[in-house]
Parts: sequence; C-alpha cells; structure tokens
Amino acid sequence: MNRESLLLDMFAAMQNELGNSEWWPAESAFEVMVGAVLTQNTNWKNVEKAIHALKDQKMLTPQAILALPQDELAALIRPAGYFNVKAKRLQNLLRWFQETADYSFAALDTFSTDDLRAELLTVNGIGQETADSILLYALERPSFVVDTYTRRIFNRHSLVEEDIYYDDLRDYFMDVLPQDVQLFNEYHALVVRVAKEWCLKKEPRCETCPLQPFLE
Repeated sequence: MNRESLLLDMFAAMQNELGNSEWWPAESAFEVMVGAVLTQNTNWKNVEKAIHALKDQKMLTPQAILALPQDELAALIRPAGYFNVKAKRLQNLLRWFQETADYSFAALDTFSTDDLRAELLTVNGIGQETADSILLYALERPSFVVDTYTRRIFNRHSLVEEDIYYDDLRDYFMDVLPQDVQLFNEYHALVVRVAKEWCLKKEPRCETCPLQPFLE
C-alpha cells in the first residue's frame, strides 16, 4: 500500500470511530491566533480561562493587547501558564501582524503559504507547530500541524523514526496528501484525540484503538 492510501485509510479509521472533531474552538481568526500562542506547553482548558479573562476585560483585540504593559497582559493570561514568556511572545506576534498587515487578515492573502510560514517563523517565540497552527486554523492555509502525539503514534506504527525532525514529519503527510485545509484540520485533531484516549505515553491501549488494524 502506498503512503497516501495508508494515511487516508488511517484517517478514515479514526474518523469512523470518533466522528468529526470541529476544531479549532474559537469565535474569530484572531482568537485562534492568540490561542495558538497560549496553548504552548499547556492544555486547552487553561487556554480557555486565559481567553475568557481577555474577553471579560474587553482586551481580545490586537490593538488592546499591544497597548497593555507586558506585566498586565501576563496577569490576564496567567491561567495559561508561563504567562510572562507568553505575554512577550504574543506581543511579538501582534507587532509582526501590525507591521506586516496592519492587523488585516485579508492583507495576508498576498503571501503564499510558504512565504507566510517563513514570515511567522521570524517572530521570536513562534516555533514550527505554532506557525502551522496559525496557518491552518486561523488563516485556513493547507499547512499540516504535527506534534508529539503525531510522532508517538506514527513511530509506534513503525512509519517514522522516533527522533524525526519536525519538518520531515510534516512532509511525511504533506508530500502525499491532498492539499486540503479541512482534511489537514481534521487529521491533526483526530491524531490528538486518539493519542489522548488510546496511544498513551505509558501503557497504550492498543487492543481497542481504532488504529490497531494498522499495527504490524
């Protein structure tokens, strides 16, 4: 079986078991952008608390966040953890957004996906996973997001090396799958859900996993 067929069959098996994921939970593209920074090294429940705090103070706009002193922003996003670091990273991203597009998502349409990804990666504190999350979930660009869950599942299926580089793991999917935003969105969401329910770091539940038929 070729790689495209295998990956699509694995996708179908996960989706048949779990149904649609409907990611990313947010009211706007900007909220997704903020959440992509806040979710670094924490769980989504903590991110939601931080976003709600920004909303309660009517601070969930790029202009308001950039105008806040960094310590005040850190206090608002405290539930997300690493709040001092994330406040700085978030303001770095929004400063880039202002300088590059004057806070306009439409203005970013002039960039190719590759060029926009390269631009995002110049922002201090925006790594590959965060950049791809912004591209896919906020900007609706076909940029596949991979993470520790992706690495764990596909390594356990003997498809990739455990120490594979991020870009090589991303290319493992992007080189063969249709460049489809909805497919990439749902694929990443399903991988995360399967990893949390079955492909646990310790004591994986392989026998009942929807991907069990694909184990060698």
